[in-house]
Formats: sequence, structure tokens, C-alpha cells
Amino acid sequence: MKPALQLKLSQHLTLTPQLQQSIRLLQLSTLELKQELENYLRENPFLEREDEIPESSAANGAVTDFSAAGGEPRAADARNERDERDDMNREAEASSPVDRDEEAWGGDGAYGEEPYFSSSASGAADDDDRDFQEIQAAASKLADHLSWQLGLTPLSDRDRILVRMLIESLDEDGYLTLSLEELAQMLPDEIGVEPEELRAALGILQHFDPAGVGARNAQECLLLQLAARRAEEGVSEERGENGAGDGAFDRIYDLAREIISGHLEQLAARDFASLKKLAGGDEETLRAAHRLILSLNPRPGAQYATLEARYITPDVVVKKIRGEWLAQINSAAYPRLRVNRLYADICAGQRGSALSGQLQEARWLLKNVQQRFDTIIRVAQEIVRRQRGFFDYGEVAMRPLILREIAETLGLHESTISRVTTQKYMATPRGIFELKYFFGSHVATDVGGACSATAIRALIKQLIAAENKKKPISDNKITEILGQQGIVVARRTVAKYREMLNIPPANLRKSL
Repeated sequence: MKPALQLKLSQHLTLTPQLQQSIRLLQLSTLELKQELENYLRENPFLEREDEIPESSAANGAVTDFSAAGGEPRAADARNERDERDDMNREAEASSPVDRDEEAWGGDGAYGEEPYFSSSASGAADDDDRDFQEIQAAASKLADHLSWQLGLTPLSDRDRILVRMLIESLDEDGYLTLSLEELAQMLPDEIGVEPEELRAALGILQHFDPAGVGARNAQECLLLQLAARRAEEGVSEERGENGAGDGAFDRIYDLAREIISGHLEQLAARDFASLKKLAGGDEETLRAAHRLILSLNPRPGAQYATLEARYITPDVVVKKIRGEWLAQINSAAYPRLRVNRLYADICAGQRGSALSGQLQEARWLLKNVQQRFDTIIRVAQEIVRRQRGFFDYGEVAMRPLILREIAETLGLHESTISRVTTQKYMATPRGIFELKYFFGSHVATDVGGACSATAIRALIKQLIAAENKKKPISDNKITEILGQQGIVVARRTVAKYREMLNIPPANLRKSL
């Protein structure tokens, strides 16, 4: 065959750069969107924030605001915003405590200016509050807390080094995960550390605060805490704590120690019949020992762990206005960007320059951001309309809803609804929820209707919360109760929903 040229016509879908940017912005969360816009602000000189515009320039018309819908100027917006700020400032000044102080001290006729202490005192107080909050926010780590106690303990240099090595070997929960033999092998041979020396150093560490630190397993951790608790409260029968009579106080601690030493599995399985034999049939003593064990902390070092705070800025706020639930865009999540009119006018006179492309990109960005929030509010309003029962009565009134229903109603693709509802949050009087929370599968009812899976989980949670703790209801019983209410659901479905709620089975919910 000889090589030849052929012409072929075909159709294919091409994503323009503007459409690609629109899709990318739509799937970003609020925090990711702010970071993305910060990058555009640094790279594109035509973009700027509205709050960065000087009032004098806005009054002279040097810079005009461009709407995010397409870069068209909005006339007199700068002047109107300035007038609103002036009105707000006048209202604030009318109710300002500084003005009241001036009137009390004679106003301008007495001193001619506001009192000195009115600003300095408040500034000092703000600084003190800020410093206090920073100190409170800086949580002490477990290693630092133990090292501080080590510095106050009189020890030889060798013992101090060994205890410090053990401190550095603890995990976040305060456990020593390596054995003493393994730690001894990790040290250089010239040091000559024996496991017995490490065992003595571990004994010193286990007397530090918090109680239970340095334990090698949960059993040892609870025993250390129980011993510390007994030493603090005392074991004298004359004290009669916890309402105990002659020797009852000692029996509670002895029974708790015996349960922890050899019967933790029975306690975890709620096998109270076997545990009653240890107590000699004394249910009151067993109940007191059970409460004592539950008061212990199996993770003593967790209180010193550094937790990363996750902040959520809701995209939509839902309020009830005149008897109707309405969804509105959260102003705190809406970016205030504009195109610099001065730069745009300069670029308009230089067609074909490299800056023309950046100006067009800036206008595309503003349009895509506006389109993003328009799509979010449309989806949120439709969710609120369909889930009105939730806002009125809670989870038990949640209706079954899928993405396709919203997509067909709004004339959008199902993938677009999926992007809108991912990492987008709605602030309601009942809390802050991700938009995906309002979607769920349906379960058939005996009358031919449908019930939301979220509503069924709420019913299961209510039934378990109201159960008798001595005789908790089983999954089969929950299935029967739901069936009496017209909800047809299998036992395995009830078990799955219960696990999703992090609720243990009936045998593990049983208590004395």
C-alpha cells in the first residue's frame, strides 16, 4: 500500500479554557476557592479586591466596579457603598461608649478631645485577651509535660538519660510500644544498659502525671491509674466514701483490680453474670466497681495531643422568613473582586498587546465565579424546597432524594449536581450540613410510599436512646417496631444503619 492523504469530517466535544476553569471552580470548596483566587490576584494585575479601592479614587471615578457576571461597570456602586459606610459610622458613633464618656466628662467644652483612657485601656485589654488566648491555644505536648516533671525529680545523670529516652519512645496515647529488651538492644554496647535499669527507669516514669503514662498495654494502664486513684482517695474504711460501709470501699477497689487483671474480656462483652460470681453475688459492689473502671482513661496521653482544627465557612445560609424557608449565599464566602478600570482603559487603547489576554482572563474569572455561586444557590434552593420537612421537624421528616431529581428539575447534568454538593456546606438553625447530607436512598413502605434512609437512622437512634439499658432491644425488635410504623426494612439493613451511627449491638449496650 502506498501512503496517501485523506480528509475526514468528525464531531467531538472540546472543552474550552473558559469551560475548564468553570468546572474547576465549581468543584472547589470555599477554602480552596479563596486560595485559587489569591493566586489569580498575584498573577493578574487587572484583578483587585473591592476593599482595596481608595474612597477618593472611587469618588473621582478613577476605578469603577465590574460585576462578576461579565466585567460590565456598575455605575455609582462605589458612591452608594461609601454612603452606606458613612451611615453605619454615624450610627456607631451615636451609640459609642466614648461619646457617652465625653458627655459625662463635659464633652468638648471640658476637654476638647476624647479621654485618653478610653482608647489605651481598651487596647491594653485587647492585648491581654489576645495573649491569653494564644497561651491557651498553645497546648503542651506530652513529652514537654513529662520532661518538665523529670527536671523536678532528683535523679542521677544516668537515670535521667534513661527516663528521657523512655519519654521519647512513647506514642501519642502515652504507651511504650517497644519492649525494654528492644530498647536495650538499640543502645550502643559501650553504654552497657541492662533491661533491669530500664525497668527501674520505667517505674520512675510511671509515677509521673498523667496517671497511666508509660504503660505497655491497656491493662497495665488501667491498673496504674487505679493504684494512683486509690493512693489519692485513700483506702481507710473510716472515710466511708461512695456511701460504703465497713470494708466496702476496699472491696470496690479490690474487685475493680481483679476485673482489670483477668476479666477485661468479660467486661467488654458485658458478661455481668460471670462477673457477679467474682463479687459473690453483690450487685451493688459490682456496679460501683464498674463505674470506677469506666472513670479511668485508657488513653492518658491523648489530652496532650495536638488536634488540627478544621474550619468550615458555609456557602449557603438558610433562614425562615415570613413562614418560608429561604436559602441565601453567605456573604462571608462570596469573594469581592473587580477589574481595575484604570488598567482596563489603558489596555483598551493598545489592542493586540499581551495585556489584552490577561484582561480577558480576568473577566472570564469573574464570570465563572458568579456562575459558580448562581449554580450553588439554585441547587440549595431546590434542596430546601424538597426537604422542608427536615427544617421544620428534623431528621425524622427527611425525604428520599437523589442527584438525578435535582438535575432534571434544574436542567443540569447529574455530574454538575455532584460537584455542587461536594464540600459545600449549608448553615441552618439545626446546624451546619454538607449539601450531600440531604441526599439519601429510599426504603419502601407498606402503603406504597418511600421513606428516607436518613429518617430511618433517626428513628433507630430514638428507639435505642429510649430503651431499657438492662434489656436493650435487638435488631430484630427494631425491625418489628419499624414494620408496625409501616416501614419495610430488613434486619441486616437495621444493623447496617446502626453501625453507621456508631451504636454497638444489643449485647454490648447492656448495663447493670
